[in-house]
Parts: sequence; C-alpha cells; structure tokens
Amino acid sequence: MITHRPRRNRKSAVIRNMVQENHLSVHDFIYPLFLIDGKNKKIEVKSMPGIYRYSPDLLLKEIESCMKLGIKAFDVFPSINEKLKDKTASESLNKNGVYLKTLALIKKRFPEACIMTDVAMDPYSSDGHDGYVENGKILNDKTLEILAKMAVAQADCGIDIIGPSDMMDGRVGYIREALDDAGHEEVSIMSYTAKYASAFYNPFRDALDSAPKFGDKKTYQMNPANSKEALIEAQLDTEEGADFLMVKPALSYLDVIKDLNTHFDLPIAAYNVSGEYSMIKAAAQKGWIDGERVRDEILLSMKRAGASVILSYFAKEWAIKNH
Repeated sequence: MITHRPRRNRKSAVIRNMVQENHLSVHDFIYPLFLIDGKNKKIEVKSMPGIYRYSPDLLLKEIESCMKLGIKAFDVFPSINEKLKDKTASESLNKNGVYLKTLALIKKRFPEACIMTDVAMDPYSSDGHDGYVENGKILNDKTLEILAKMAVAQADCGIDIIGPSDMMDGRVGYIREALDDAGHEEVSIMSYTAKYASAFYNPFRDALDSAPKFGDKKTYQMNPANSKEALIEAQLDTEEGADFLMVKPALSYLDVIKDLNTHFDLPIAAYNVSGEYSMIKAAAQKGWIDGERVRDEILLSMKRAGASVILSYFAKEWAIKNH
C-alpha cells in the first residue's frame, strides 16, 4: 500500500497555491533604467527588446508609470557621451552632468522611491574599464580613491543605495568610510559581491557603450568556474560594512546565491542580467518558448535559491501582468 502520496497536494489550483513555498512580489524587484542626455528621447536598446534609454524628462515619466504599478526601487545607469570620458572618470563628479543632476531630480520628484546608483569607472572611463588603468594594468588602490568620491557625489543627490560594481579589493570599506565621513551614514551599500566575468553582459554594454577599449575584465571580475571564492568575497564585504550582497549574473549562478544565503545573514540580491533577458526575448519572438512562463520560472528560481532582492529588466512587464 502507498502511504505517502505527494500528488494529493497538487490535485487542484487552490491546494497548489496553498502549499506553494516561494512567491514573487512586486516588492522583490529593483528595476534597472538607462539614462541618456537630451530631451524627449526614448531609444530602444537593439539587443534588449522592450528596454529603452531615456532622457531625464522621459525617465521621470517612466518612473512615475512604474510607481503606479507598485515598483518602488530603481537602479539608474548613465550612458555618457564619449567626449566626456577620461582616464579618471571626472564626469562622475560633475554636479551639472546628466547623471548627478537627474538623480537629484528623481529624488525631489519621488522622495518615496528607493534609488540605487552604480559606482564604477567604466561608464565614464576613456579606457572602458571599471578601474584606473596605467600601463595596461588596473590599479586597485588608486581606483578606490576615485570610487569613494563618486559614491559621495551620488549620496549628496539623496540616493538610497550605493552599488559598487567594480570588483576592486577593499572598495566596500573604503566607500563606507567615505560616506560616513561625509555624513551619509544612512546610505546603504549593495555590494556586487560575486560579479563574474560573464558572457551574459553584452547587451548591457550596448546600452551604455561601455565595453573595454582593450583586453577584458578577468583580472577583477570572478572566474565562472569558482564558487568558494564567492564566500571569501562575501566575508570581506560583510566585514567592511555592506548592507546587501549581490550575485551577478543570476541564472547560471543559483548555487552561489544559495551558498551566500546559507552562510550570511545579510539580504542576498540577484542580478537577472541583460543577456538572460535577451535570450528569453529572442527565443520567445521566434516562437520557440512561452516567454512569460519561462520568465516567471527563472525569477522564481532566484527566489528559491535564496535571493531577497531581484534586479531585473522583466520587473515592469511582470508588474503589469500581476497588477
């Protein structure tokens, strides 16, 4: 005789919903947005169907529409004119530049929104790298000085979460000290703790025109073959004062999300990156998959692995479907 019949808990939609272990909510998402200079500009990212780069005026309207859907957290990335880029990322400190000026506008217009920013040199660097380049090498400690100034400039705009995405050693502690010294003790740090040297980033680099001008990022981003290394990075970031630990990309690194969630008490964030988004969109357009079902399945997999926060380009369309 069969004593245990797990199928009894699957026999109806009501029971399946009752015993469902993981749930997605609009509150789980941070929606990445791309900013460009100008007025009345909305330019689709060719490799990311349905995702656009917005001028400040239209970005404010996009945020407003998302807020009505229940999305309250946004990560804003700047696309900087090539003429403004230099070796020291000086444009990142320009209070009248498109990024800092727009951040201040967003917080003034939507004080209740949670705004996250990107701290790394690559959007502003003439070399296209996340750190300061000298003689073909990324200088870790010289980069920290630049990142700290960048973080304080962004915090001065009233933003809520700093996102160091550079993978330089010691940057969380360095930035934390700089923020505190500037009176920004309440500004959070969501560290890109385990950011892998992944092939899934290409559409994002298309969006920001921020690909490296030479070489690759393997001397500072992590080897996709490694998972124990992520625990070392997470321990250091925790000790240095991070408030969230992020894994990027998400889909191919669910084991790393689970490991960090198991070993650390900080909230774990998963970045559902551009390449993951574009693969699903492309296959759905071909009619090879049901895009919505695959989307929901992979987002749930990130929650199941232990992510409390999901940065995803799917956030708005998910919110529209579930509003």
